[in-house]
Amino acid sequence: MKLIPWYQYVSKGVSMPPEPKKIERVQTGVRIEKRVLKVLKAVAEKHDIGLGDLIEGIVLHSFEGRPPFGEDTLAFIQQMRLAYGLDLTAEDSHTLAEEG
Repeated sequence: MKLIPWYQYVSKGVSMPPEPKKIERVQTGVRIEKRVLKVLKAVAEKHDIGLGDLIEGIVLHSFEGRPPFGEDTLAFIQQMRLAYGLDLTAEDSHTLAEEG
């Protein structure tokens, strides 16, 4: 996400965005289904953000019961699901089993 200089907000009569909140990030070794990861990486790349930032945004929206994506991104996700052969759905989330 590109930050806009303060003077552009003032000249357009738009209020300044709030100060960024200070956080502490930790490195984690999360395991995730391969095709899900490919789609997530494509969405992160489309929005020019890191994978961790994307996952944080999805989780924070979900914690509040808010949809994390707009219509344009959902359409892009559908294209990526087809491209990467991701046929899993939310209903599958509690029945996944690893091979071997």
